[in-house]
Amino acid sequence: FIMSLVNVVGMLVLDNPCAFTNPFQFEITFDCLSPLPDDLEWKVTYVSSAEDSTLDQVLDEVMVGPVPVGTNKFVLQADPPDVSRIPPSDVLGVTVVLVTCSYKDAEFCRVGYYVNNEYSEPYDEEQGPPNPIDPLKVQRTILADKPRVTRFPIDWNLGAAAASHGQQQQQQQQQQ
Repeated sequence: FIMSLVNVVGMLVLDNPCAFTNPFQFEITFDCLSPLPDDLEWKVTYVSSAEDSTLDQVLDEVMVGPVPVGTNKFVLQADPPDVSRIPPSDVLGVTVVLVTCSYKDAEFCRVGYYVNNEYSEPYDEEQGPPNPIDPLKVQRTILADKPRVTRFPIDWNLGAAAASHGQQQQQQQQQQ
């Protein structure tokens, strides 16, 4: 395996805190150490429910390329999640948004942020917020100063098959 040819060196969360219905915006800075013949795929995923990963929502996927050698910067903007696809008990409270980057279908970088969604109007604590929840009255705060960054070794030459094997090996090592 070659060391990573792309290193994410900065990610700023823009428009934070904001309304739940606003788009997510991340200003991403990364270094590219070698010319890449294929594009990088950046993806934003919203975790709708900690109990059910099938409810995760891919908010946007963008291909970035050709990527020049050197420092690159762009703003990744993604639509807000579809509240109708979030269990009512999971709309408010803490969840996660993930920004991932892949090359040739092999994920090599994942940045996770905790997100806190709070109802913006007063309500009776014993009865809870109105049901159904009006997403226009929910404020989203991303804990931008505490991202969780995970890097995966991939084979920058062979693509997905070898990289998938490398990811499995790393995950097994993390579990031990």
